[in-house]
Amino acid sequence: MTTSVPAFHLAQLNVATLRHPLDDPRIAPFVEMLDPVNTTADGASGFVWRLTEEGEGDATGLRPAGEDVIVNLSVWENQEALWDFAYRSGHLEAMRRRREWFHRNVEAHLVLWWVPAGHLPTVGEALERLAELREHGPSPRAFTFASSYTSAEAAPQGFTSGHRSVGL
Repeated sequence: MTTSVPAFHLAQLNVATLRHPLDDPRIAPFVEMLDPVNTTADGASGFVWRLTEEGEGDATGLRPAGEDVIVNLSVWENQEALWDFAYRSGHLEAMRRRREWFHRNVEAHLVLWWVPAGHLPTVGEALERLAELREHGPSPRAFTFASSYTSAEAAPQGFTSGHRSVGL
């Protein structure tokens, strides 16, 4: 018996505005959690890929959304895998303490969207999806855990890779 390969994966972007620079002692507990949390993600069931800065183990040095904003961009086989990592692993401790290290968000900071399996989204693509969610609210093209859509629901909207449409 063979197992089917999913046609689509779930991409996620979240952004967080730092209260202090990463080298500030008040952020040290967060920085200390990065390697263990990323190692957990890398080994999690359903994990596909995460953005890292070239030569680094994470993406905290990349600042495409502003000098004090860090980004986390990853791809998962499905929403359940991402949920399990986010809320049922060591990642949860970092989320519980996030107010120590990050400003409260006044607008959407997390966006989810479906990508064809094998597609690795760019930071630009991810920021466009976040902007779309912020401007228009949840849709099959840009949604959240609380307002999710299946890949089948997203299919009529079309999948895009940058500006190129990807056929189903």
